[in-house]
Amino acid sequence: GEEGFVKIYVKRGSDKIVGATIVARHAGEMISEVTTAMMAGAGMKTLAQTIHPYPTQAEAIKKAADAWNRTRFTPTVAKLFRKWLSWRR
Repeated sequence: GEEGFVKIYVKRGSDKIVGATIVARHAGEMISEVTTAMMAGAGMKTLAQTIHPYPTQAEAIKKAADAWNRTRFTPTVAKLFRKWLSWRR
């Protein structure tokens, strides 16, 4: 089963990472990616676009970034995106 969680705190209205909480085995190894992103000025968009090894615990960071990305869609944009995806299939 799944153990732990990743929560990344983002400045409202932007993708700027302001902090993170990771509770998991090897969390110390996982937090370095978020710390590096913060220091480099990379945001959630960059984390979402980063290729993460699978299956590893580090993929939890990508999943958190992907979840953040999904919250950015307004209902209208989400509807257009769904139409575009259905057209592409």
